[in-house]
Amino acid sequence: MCTPCCISQLACCCGKAACSCCCSCCPKIKQSTGTRFMYALYFLLVTIICVIMMSPTVEHYMKDSIPFYSQLCEKMKAGENCKTLVGYSAVYKVCFGMSCFFLFFCIFTIRINKSTGCRAAVHNGFWLVKFIVLVACCSGGFFLPEEEIFLEVWRYVGVVGGILFLLIQLILLVEFAHRWNTNWSSGVKYNRGWYAALAFVTLVLFSVAVGAVAFMGLYYTHPEACLMNKIFLGINGSLCVIVSLLAISPFIQKLQPTSGLLQPGVISVYVMYLTFSAFSSKPKEYVERDGVNTTVCAFPFNSGTDSDKKIVTAVGAIILFGCVLYSCLTSTTRRSSAALRVCRSSEPETERARCCFCFGDDTDDYDDEKTGAGQNVVYDEREGTVYCYWYFHFVFFLGSLYVMMTVTNWFHYDDHKIEKLLEGSLSVFWIKMASCWVCLIVYMWTLIAPMVCPKRFEA
Repeated sequence: MCTPCCISQLACCCGKAACSCCCSCCPKIKQSTGTRFMYALYFLLVTIICVIMMSPTVEHYMKDSIPFYSQLCEKMKAGENCKTLVGYSAVYKVCFGMSCFFLFFCIFTIRINKSTGCRAAVHNGFWLVKFIVLVACCSGGFFLPEEEIFLEVWRYVGVVGGILFLLIQLILLVEFAHRWNTNWSSGVKYNRGWYAALAFVTLVLFSVAVGAVAFMGLYYTHPEACLMNKIFLGINGSLCVIVSLLAISPFIQKLQPTSGLLQPGVISVYVMYLTFSAFSSKPKEYVERDGVNTTVCAFPFNSGTDSDKKIVTAVGAIILFGCVLYSCLTSTTRRSSAALRVCRSSEPETERARCCFCFGDDTDDYDDEKTGAGQNVVYDEREGTVYCYWYFHFVFFLGSLYVMMTVTNWFHYDDHKIEKLLEGSLSVFWIKMASCWVCLIVYMWTLIAPMVCPKRFEA
């Protein structure tokens, strides 16, 4: 029973066979899902390495735990205590290698429409070979000449790529909100329970948004300080109210009958999250009380103890990983790519209401194949690809740049530590605040676009 599984794993690592688990009790997995999961796993592994490189805590732990650490670093020619393997410059070099890896596959997989060709086989298989290539690319960044010029140029490339990734993420959020409302609304005509679900989720979303405004008004404003917080909290809250009223206005309802409060509820929650994240990223402000400088407009949980900071940093890192992986994986479906005008979608417009609508319809009839004694693989790409291969790698290329800039704190990279991930700077504050406004503008445009360009949206 073990031998067939080993053979199938060998075919996956060194051949074009699809990846699967050895455990036969695992549910069936689609070939396209398994492929994207493996690339996401590679991406996550490199991201974790970048986080470790920016953590002095991990560096000191390795120094104390690994015997002959200094001698090992000298033999590796990594400098005293492996200084060249830590810090923002090391993260830049590793992310350069990961970016080159995904950019190469982006170019390599252009115009692949069927999964039967040799290029598609390389994309969907040969995982051990690709892992070795990825390691070589990440290691090669440490041997680049003219390090100072490279770091300066690559920093600006990272800024452009990171902003493009943020823009894609915001557009996808708006597309997700519209799709959620359309999918659940399609079930109302068959089952009134979907109407109750829509009403309940909408109520929860707006309750969270209102609660976030109250929370930030209580803890992130002060009568004697934090003027910017007061202004931007008022602006963002007002804009959320405006887009909510616009979504249910008669002239919008006439053009888009499915427009409701669910979409602005999703947008409002995300905008409030970005606003909270922006306020948390600002440099601390102080007010003098009885001759002592007191910190104001700060998260009450982050009281300054080491345990508190570790928890807050861990939560911030998990949110970062989650947002990046979700954006990378969901942005490459046919529907999302069509929403971004990357490729045309051949999917029918019919909707079947489902709770987990964003993961596709599991009722599609595909051939499945047993992989030894392990997990069954559903080959859902026999007739054609279900997502854009080149665009999939392009999004991961941009995601690599976004991770590089976020982990190194964008423009404030000197002496930055991963433990200070949420202790940002004004540059991070403005990037997140601008993201709020772009998200609102994109959603507002989706509402008024049928009025501005009626011919483009005719059925």
